[in-house]
Amino acid sequence: MKKILIVLMAFACLPASGQVNFDDYFIDKTLRFDFMLAGDHETTVAYPMEMKEEPFYGGSLTNLVDPFHFGNLRYEIYDQESGKLIYSRGYGSLFQEWQTTAEAKKIKRSFYEVATFPFPKNEVRFALKKYMKDGTLQVVYETLIDPDDYFIRKEAAVETAHRKISGEKDHHRAVDLVFVAEGYTAQEMEKFHSDAERLAGILFEYAPYKDYKKEINIWAVDVVSEESGTDIPGEEIYRKTALNSSFYTFDLARYLTTFDIKSVRDYAAVVPYDNIIVLINSERYGGGGMYNYYSGTTSDHSLTPQVFTHEFGHGFAGLADEYYTSDVAYEEFYPFDIEPWEPNITTLVDFESKWKDMIAEDTPVPTPPTEEYSDIVGLFEGGGYSAKGIYRPQIDCRMKSNEAEGYCKVCEQAIREMIEFYIK
Repeated sequence: MKKILIVLMAFACLPASGQVNFDDYFIDKTLRFDFMLAGDHETTVAYPMEMKEEPFYGGSLTNLVDPFHFGNLRYEIYDQESGKLIYSRGYGSLFQEWQTTAEAKKIKRSFYEVATFPFPKNEVRFALKKYMKDGTLQVVYETLIDPDDYFIRKEAAVETAHRKISGEKDHHRAVDLVFVAEGYTAQEMEKFHSDAERLAGILFEYAPYKDYKKEINIWAVDVVSEESGTDIPGEEIYRKTALNSSFYTFDLARYLTTFDIKSVRDYAAVVPYDNIIVLINSERYGGGGMYNYYSGTTSDHSLTPQVFTHEFGHGFAGLADEYYTSDVAYEEFYPFDIEPWEPNITTLVDFESKWKDMIAEDTPVPTPPTEEYSDIVGLFEGGGYSAKGIYRPQIDCRMKSNEAEGYCKVCEQAIREMIEFYIK
């Protein structure tokens, strides 16, 4: 996958003067900056909410500046005195998904957002940026943050039980995943532990995760809900749960998310984490996932293994949906004249930056979806919710269907490179 290989090579070859020494700029805690994103399909405005200190910083101490440039949104931290970029992360959110729906053309809405980064030693500039429809990256909001500001809350973390399920590495040299319980009552916590362990085991059945079992720490955080299950508004079913999850996100029956990212992050912060999985206590089919935001899945449907690994592909590695026949709430999610940032789809605007170098010389491009090419990397039309104009790497993949045995070779490579970024 040429794009990622190029950016990682550039990252690895940065001269010493361009690298960030953690101890020069940060202490080993997290500063959390909460804000609101508001607007409609054309406008995006950010409003600050609060800041707080959290006890753990889960990320790498050496790979601080994000080389991938994934996500529709990106926040960057600059040392104010020198102007140097010292931390950055890309991410996706429900707000930017909502902006592509029909509703966003009629009304304005706001969504709660959270950005986390190592706690700075000195004053920094926080810059929130958004990739626009034309592919340009524009500043949405900027502010200065003084680490000595007494409005940075330093209250104790949420008190709740948690446990480590697997993993052997220090959290600064590992991928730390946290399962957060949703819709489990106090009497169902043992079920949550069993469900989380089962899904962790499923994850390690898939390449490339199975190659990194020692480097992936998995945590379970006990979030107790008053009632069991989740909301199903289309059937007038409502449950009082801790994280306020719900089916019918954007009026799509199977789309299960929570808009309450504030509560999700409050509970996740009791352990060091790089990525969050909201595990919803339900037998119904559904889930959702956004890059560096969270992944969500139900616990007990027969297709939970497939849904979980699909949604986690979104949440962890920024993989795109490769299907194009299922109903979605979005309108023109991927403009055909812009190359998508996701590593596993292309509009051919900049195919050189994707997986072109993984295609054998004797493979026709575009590639016919026939048995002859069922196991090879090619250029297959159909993906990103469109049957025409968007292409995927292989005939089938976990990001395309529940019938696929696993991820395609391009998605596997993207996941592997993301893991390597965190464990170095």
